[in-house]
Amino acid sequence: MKKLHVTLEGITDTTGYLFSLAKCFAAVLKNSEYKDYAEDIIAASGFAFRMWVDGSQLCPSATSIWDFKQQKEWFENSGLICEYRERLWGEDAIEEERRLAAIALIRQSIDKQSAVVAWDVSGCEWGIITGYDDTDNIFSILKIDGSEDCLSYEKLGRLEIPILSVLAVAGKQEKPVNQLMADTKKLAVSHLNGMEWCENAKGLAAYDALVAFVKDKLTCDTAWNLEYYLGTYAALKWYAWQFFEKYGEAELAEKYRTVYDAWKAAFDMKCSGDVTKQGVKEQIAGRLLAARNAEREAVGLMEYGLE
Repeated sequence: MKKLHVTLEGITDTTGYLFSLAKCFAAVLKNSEYKDYAEDIIAASGFAFRMWVDGSQLCPSATSIWDFKQQKEWFENSGLICEYRERLWGEDAIEEERRLAAIALIRQSIDKQSAVVAWDVSGCEWGIITGYDDTDNIFSILKIDGSEDCLSYEKLGRLEIPILSVLAVAGKQEKPVNQLMADTKKLAVSHLNGMEWCENAKGLAAYDALVAFVKDKLTCDTAWNLEYYLGTYAALKWYAWQFFEKYGEAELAEKYRTVYDAWKAAFDMKCSGDVTKQGVKEQIAGRLLAARNAEREAVGLMEYGLE
């Protein structure tokens, strides 16, 4: 087994629900020669700003529905160069070809001392492929909960949700900070204004869908779903705040501090209160509306800066 030492330690996750793709990719970077990119990648890829909400039942999988091939472009916004292999629904005719191409990419990346992020190797979540063994035809896996496992080559892309999605870092090209900031704002504004494809409520519109669910549909049966949403997006908003603060964008940093604080407060209320009580629902909805208003203002600031 050729295996890299990779851990999730050092990746800030303020709720324990940081989106698995973002967390895993940051961990890959932090444990590689590209560690200087780890601090910025969640914002620079746009994931600190992305929100998707299933307004019918808060299905957790809705947070992972977008045009998967965009991952390469989004993560490359940071200045990294990435390689990506995928096979989606209805592409059975190319399943074997794509799986073999993905295996080759994984082996090549690990040979270059960089682990690889892959879909559904962590129980309907992204995880990290840390090693490979051509004798037994198995990969070593680091799951999003920090546990380790193995996966046979033939099962790659054939698990519970049988989609193949493998993302690797292939190199880097220097990107000036002013260009990084401008391009990241464009990514954020595009998503928040609903310009990136998704079947569910997205961007700023996700707030109203989530608030409506909390007020009208939330039950004991969907309480954990709400916790997953609040935890996922609160943890991501922290990175938006930190990104703008790091690069001296004081007004945007303050807006996203407000956004993060409101999401985190809603998350804490869910974890400590009884969501079947109308008063708790109203408090959670109120925090989400405060976050929405602050993020709307942030979009205006970002749009103005791009003119």
